[in-house]
Parts: sequence; structure tokens; C-alpha cells
Amino acid sequence: MTLVSGDAFGDLFRSFEHTAFRLEPRERYNSPGEHEPLRRFLAGEPDDLAWNRPWLDLMAEHTAKGRFVHRVRVVSVPLSDYSRFGLWCAEHAIQAGEDIRYLNRAQAQDLPDVDYWLFDSTWAARLRFDEDDVLLGAEIVTDPATVTELVAVRDEAWSRAVDRDRFLSDVVREQGV
Repeated sequence: MTLVSGDAFGDLFRSFEHTAFRLEPRERYNSPGEHEPLRRFLAGEPDDLAWNRPWLDLMAEHTAKGRFVHRVRVVSVPLSDYSRFGLWCAEHAIQAGEDIRYLNRAQAQDLPDVDYWLFDSTWAARLRFDEDDVLLGAEIVTDPATVTELVAVRDEAWSRAVDRDRFLSDVVREQGV
């Protein structure tokens, strides 16, 4: 299996024409670029989002060109520190044009545990991680039967997921906060 990583991985997000979808089923992502922002978030320190500006600018660019980038994050409740950080980050990505929805892990037990990007519903990048949750790269998937399965997973996850604000409201209600 050949993995796409580095700049070639980044190029995937400029190679689609209409839609990009991400399913995020992992409890956490150990991205080296997020270590300091996560620390600042947990300490309640300000963050200028410079570390995330390339992604936010790309989302704004896609939105301006009529492209749709969306994702479903499967999240455990009660929320971990990492999930709270992700919800904070999502607010900025949503403002930039990305549509991020949330699905309580308890409602996703029957969904496959596969982390992937699906591009134009015709090909996918199945993400691979090491034992410490660090992204190793992506396996490009073009097999029509596999892509069709991933499309079905996308549709099912999307139909169950709710927007960020509703998810937060549901969590507050469930936890009695």
C-alpha cells in the first residue's frame, strides 16, 4: 500500500471539482501542528489562529468557487479536552465556509470505523495513523465498489449528524450543565 503524504497530501484538497467530505471517527488526532494551540486553548490563552490560517483560507476559497467541503465528526460524550478544542476550531472553519456536523458516538456504533476524505463521490483518500494517532498518510481509493460503500457511509453519517450549535446544545442538555 502506497501512502500519499506531505505536499502531495495537501494537493488532494485542490484536486476536486465539486465536493469534499470527511468522516472523522477517531477520539483524537495527534497533529504536531495542534500541540501548542491545544495547550493555549486548555489554558484559556488567546490564539490568533495563524497555525490554521492556510486551512481557513482554503475553505473560503472553495466556498467562493462554489465548492462544498463538509465533514462529520463522531464524538464521545462527555467531551474530552481534545473534542472541546475541536468544537472551538470548528467555529472558525464554519465561518470560513466549511460545513461541520457532529454525531454522538453512541449513535454511530453501527457505522464503520473508517477515517477518510471522499472527493466528488468518485475517489477517496483513506487516512492511516500510527499507534499514537499521528497521520501517516492517505491511501488513494478509486475502486468503484469501495467508493460506493464510502458514499453510503457518508450519506448515513450526514443524515444522523447535527450542526455544531445543536450538538453543543444537546450535550449541555444531556449533561445537565
